[in-house]
Amino acid sequence: MGIKRIGRHLLQHRWRERRDFPPSVLAAIEAAIKAGEATHLGQVRFVVEGALDGAPLFRNQPARERALDIFSQLRIWDTAHNNGVLIYLLLADRDVEIVADRGIDSHVGTAGWEKICVAMETEFRSGQFERGVIKGIEAVSRQLAAHFPATVAGRNELPDAPVVI
Repeated sequence: MGIKRIGRHLLQHRWRERRDFPPSVLAAIEAAIKAGEATHLGQVRFVVEGALDGAPLFRNQPARERALDIFSQLRIWDTAHNNGVLIYLLLADRDVEIVADRGIDSHVGTAGWEKICVAMETEFRSGQFERGVIKGIEAVSRQLAAHFPATVAGRNELPDAPVVI
């Protein structure tokens, strides 16, 4: 466990989340998810976490492992077509992780998701959090539309609102 990482997470305050993701940005993200889900039968969730604290931090939990925990906690795996996708941002580490259920992951694979993460992280490095997240949602939605197109009016199985932890 690196002291730099612990310090970064302990010093990361909720103000950072509020600054980079004010209500107007969260509303734009929710609208992008709704628009994307109109083109496919998949389910997309976005979660931003400012910093780890408590047990996850002191266990030195990697962002990927944390994303898997959140994927499970939010029951994103519990969709009719096994095509739920979580886009997770850990601000303190500036790390984006995409966790996809087996139905869509078998089509896109690790390399496909990683390409989307890298594009998002590039936007984040220049301070463009809203644009980065929306581009990521659009890229995920294109993958879902290619493999699970909206053929009928599907029901919205998961909330579209972003989650701020």
